[in-house]
Amino acid sequence: MINIFLKSFIQLVDLFLTIYIWIIIARAIISWVNPDPYHPLVRFLYRVTEPVLAPVRRIIPPIAGIDISPVIVIFVIFFIQNFLHYLMIKFLIF
Repeated sequence: MINIFLKSFIQLVDLFLTIYIWIIIARAIISWVNPDPYHPLVRFLYRVTEPVLAPVRRIIPPIAGIDISPVIVIFVIFFIQNFLHYLMIKFLIF
């Protein structure tokens, strides 16, 4: 019974991480077009992603004017998702 709840929790975390990846991608695309900073969607994207992207940007500054922090954060999220899938396969199936 607890396996079902744990598996559901892991799948829910995986879903939220996938949605967050798409939010990061949307922010990166929006930053290319010089958006209106007062638009509610732009404000939402910046408010949701900046707490994660800012620390990465401090560690790895933009290279030749290109901010690679979204790519690094997406790689870290993929790593977390793969780790969660490994845990699910290793411990929850059997």
